Amino acid sequence: MKISEKNQLIELLNKNWMTHDGMWFYHCVQEFGIEKTNHLNKAAIAALAPIEMKRLKKFMGIEQEPIDTFDAFKRFFEKAKELFIPDFMNAAMSFREKNVVHWEFKSKSCFAYKGMVSAGVIDRYECGVIYRIECWLNSLGINYSVNPKISTCRMLVNGNCSGDFLINF
Repeated sequence: MKISEKNQLIELLNKNWMTHDGMWFYHCVQEFGIEKTNHLNKAAIAALAPIEMKRLKKFMGIEQEPIDTFDAFKRFFEKAKELFIPDFMNAAMSFREKNVVHWEFKSKSCFAYKGMVSAGVIDRYECGVIYRIECWLNSLGINYSVNPKISTCRMLVNGNCSGDFLINF
């Protein structure tokens, strides 16, 4: 498979997954309300993260290797972002300095922000995007902090969303 075909496949699979996720979220909001849906969404993310990370480590052939240095984490995360954070999400993830992973979404372009605006619940949406990465880190046993701590949608509050994961090895 050519690189462009591989990237198109990653994009297609992630778009379908995120569309399913969005439809699940929307129908839960209709059935249960936004508060219960936020709770269920975060519970599902937290339950999925260890499975995702185990599968990714196996796919990478490092299932028995600890991720116990920043360099090991950086190599792992570069692969994870290639597979799980494709271009349509409009997210930039970078390593500005040692032990820091910076995220930034294009203004008003976060896929989750646009979906929650469309669903009419952006004012009460609890961000699942950054929470998912936090759950990945938790499932990998990585000590970290987030600046700023995310709960509600920063795109709604600030017009942009960016911050840092400070990785502590």
